[in-house]
Amino acid sequence: MDLEAVRTFVTVAEAGQFQKAAADLSITQQAVSKRIATLERTLGVRLFTRAPRGAELTIDGQAFLPHARELLRVAERAVASVRPGRRPLRVDVLASRSAQSGLMRGFHRAHPEIDLDVVMLFDIETAVAAIRSGAIDASFRAVAAPGRPLPEDIESVRVLDEQLQLLTGPAHALAGAGSVTVAQLAGHRIWMPGVVPGTEWAAYYDDLVAEFGLTIEATGPNFGSDALLDTVADTPALATFMGEQTRLVWPAGHGLRRIPVTDPTPVYPHSLLWHRDNPHPALATLRAHLAATAAGHDAAGTWRPGWVIPR
Repeated sequence: MDLEAVRTFVTVAEAGQFQKAAADLSITQQAVSKRIATLERTLGVRLFTRAPRGAELTIDGQAFLPHARELLRVAERAVASVRPGRRPLRVDVLASRSAQSGLMRGFHRAHPEIDLDVVMLFDIETAVAAIRSGAIDASFRAVAAPGRPLPEDIESVRVLDEQLQLLTGPAHALAGAGSVTVAQLAGHRIWMPGVVPGTEWAAYYDDLVAEFGLTIEATGPNFGSDALLDTVADTPALATFMGEQTRLVWPAGHGLRRIPVTDPTPVYPHSLLWHRDNPHPALATLRAHLAATAAGHDAAGTWRPGWVIPR
C-alpha cells in the first residue's frame, strides 16, 4: 500500500477539501485526486463523495480513517527506530561481569539520556561482521589476533589495560601471598576452561604461556564463572586468572583470594572497535567518554602481547 496515498487520504479527510489538502501537502489538486483514486482502486471501495461543502467520507472512508492514521504512526516509528540519534546505541561486550561491562555502566551513569542496547557476541569475527552489517555500533575487543588484521573500514582505539590477578582457593600454595611474580607461577596449574581456541583471548594467553613458560589448562566444559569459582575453591592444586575489574561474587565459605601478579604485571588490552562510516552521534560521545576515563597504556612494569597495536 502506498503510504503517500494513505497520507493524502488522511489530509483530505482532515481538511474536508481536495484543494486545501493539496495546499497542505504542497502538491497540485490533480495529484491529490490521482493518489486518492489509486488508493480507492487498491482497496476496492470509494473513500469520498463530492458535496457542496467539499469532500465527505463515505462509510468505508470512515471505517478506514483510524487505520490509516495508525499506518502513518507505525511508519513514523519504524523510521525513527533506525534514524541516527533516535535508536539506542548498540554495543557488544564480552561478558556481563567483565571490565567492558563496567566501562559501559560508567558511560551510562555519565550519560543517562543516551539509550543503550548492550549485547554479548562470542568472538572477534562475529563482532566485526556485526559492526560492518550495522547490527551493532561498537564492540570491545583485544583488537585482533596475530595474522588476522582488522578490515580497513574498522577503526579501533585502546581504552583500557586491565591487570590480571591470580584467583586461588584458601588451601592453594600461594593463597597467603600479598602478591606473586610471574616467575612464581611457573609449575602451578592455571585452569581456564573459558579459553576457546581461535579467539582473541586464546591468542593472548598463548602469548603469555610462550613468554613466561606458564601452564594454562583449558580442559573440560565451561559451565560459567560460578562453577569455575566452586572448583577453584575446592581444589588446592588449581588457580585461575581474572581481570582486576571483573566483578565476582562468591559464598563466604569459599575463602577465595585475589592476588596481584607482578614483575611484570600482565595486562589485557581492551579496545573499542567501530565502523568508520557509522553516523550514530552517541558513538562519538562514547569514544570521548572512554578517552577521558582511559587508564594509561604501556605503564612501566607491565606486559602485554606484542601483536596489540596501541593507538
